[in-house]
Amino acid sequence: MEMTDTVTSVTNQSDHDFNEGKRNRKARWLEHFNKLAPGYPKYRKRFSYNWNSHLRYFNYFIHEDDSVLQIGCGTGDTLKELKGKSKTGIDFSPKMIEVGKQQYPDLDLRLMDAEQLEFEQDFDVILLTNVVGCFENVLDVLNQVKKYCNPQTRIIVTYYSRVWEPVIKTAEFFGLKKKTPQQNWLSVMDIENLLYLAGFETYRKNMRVLFPMNIPLISPLINRFIGRLPLFNSLCLNSFVCARVAPNHQEDVSKKYSVSVCVPARNESGNIEAAVLRTPEMGKGVELIFIEGNSTDDTWEKIQEIAEKYKDTHNIKIGQQDGKGKGDAVRKGYDMATGDILMILDADLTVPPEDLPKFYHALSSGKGEFINGSRLVYPMEKEAMRFLNTLGNKFFSMVFTWLLEQPLKDSLCGTKVMFREDYIKLQKNRKFFGEFDPFGDYDLLFGAYKLNLKIIDLPIRYHERTYGDTNISRFRHGLVLLRMCAFAATKIKFW
Repeated sequence: MEMTDTVTSVTNQSDHDFNEGKRNRKARWLEHFNKLAPGYPKYRKRFSYNWNSHLRYFNYFIHEDDSVLQIGCGTGDTLKELKGKSKTGIDFSPKMIEVGKQQYPDLDLRLMDAEQLEFEQDFDVILLTNVVGCFENVLDVLNQVKKYCNPQTRIIVTYYSRVWEPVIKTAEFFGLKKKTPQQNWLSVMDIENLLYLAGFETYRKNMRVLFPMNIPLISPLINRFIGRLPLFNSLCLNSFVCARVAPNHQEDVSKKYSVSVCVPARNESGNIEAAVLRTPEMGKGVELIFIEGNSTDDTWEKIQEIAEKYKDTHNIKIGQQDGKGKGDAVRKGYDMATGDILMILDADLTVPPEDLPKFYHALSSGKGEFINGSRLVYPMEKEAMRFLNTLGNKFFSMVFTWLLEQPLKDSLCGTKVMFREDYIKLQKNRKFFGEFDPFGDYDLLFGAYKLNLKIIDLPIRYHERTYGDTNISRFRHGLVLLRMCAFAATKIKFW
């Protein structure tokens, strides 16, 4: 009996000490922020250059119809400038919220502990802006955050790079920065791991701001150009981690979505019937959309003939493009589509139609949100791709992996798959890049990046043509692709 009483006493004392320690740490942070709050707007302006870089990054990926939650909103200065149809900010410092409401009475600022969130809605974008260092338990906060996520919610976690810890400590020592209570110094790997434990999936990491002081000409040169280059980028001050809710791979999605397969066809008369007969049924059903463009053979006549021949057994739509290029044909086909999932099947059938169900499953099960075919994994048939084309594709693979900050092995594979609702958003944002891509591949890839979608490669077997010749000119089109990459770099990397 005495032993039991002793164990109970020790346990109670341990619990008391643990809770007391937790309360003391939170109290120190609360005191720090409450003390900082009255002069915080002025203090923040001293570091406005760095905070504005955060703001530009957030607004790059936030869209006007998004609902946004910012955890650690302070006095609302960042939240005020964010895009979004509805914006909510929380902070656990009463003084910060009080000052924020005085500055921005129209903002939805709430006094709330991140470990005890209470909302009546979910959010499209949730930002944790340089606050993970203050939390008593980051995993507890992320578990709370997950309650207010939908399958499309994007989480963006920002924090100082651990490389900069000595610099920040030195700045605090000399009074250049307000001294903070002891904080968690989390690496990007630590943040990724915590997100994973909370049921999130990281798909993009980014570092920004190599030189956090604003010196005209010098700061933009260093941060917009030098700081975005490999090696230099790893030395930047701010880390950005993008994540989404990890999908439920156990759900049966085999019949969940309808599919529209767009088949751009130029001088492909001999492949039209095979495209119909070889395309498998998927999901709720398949809609085949043939778009003919400027053929010099009888492709258009063949499309009309095949559509009539199989009208009772297949759902076929046909049309002729008004402009030129595969990109124009895909856009016309997608405008005619009614399926939940949009696919591209090149009419040369070098990507086998029989592989399309793999794309359906990868997208519908949530493994990715933009599925990109990759021809450069498996060995190819002898004449499937010429040597210089292979070298060009490998080069553009490296360029795109760097540009899109996600692994991409084959940017020019014709088969690309996404949800129609995401394509509609992409259309609305197309003005950001402009209709500069005659092939359509870059338009979709860059658009998927701007939508902050998870892009996944799906390896396929690439076959020789059985009819006709390629419509691609290695040198002329290669120069076009280089120009498009350079243009995209100004919109994705160097902005």
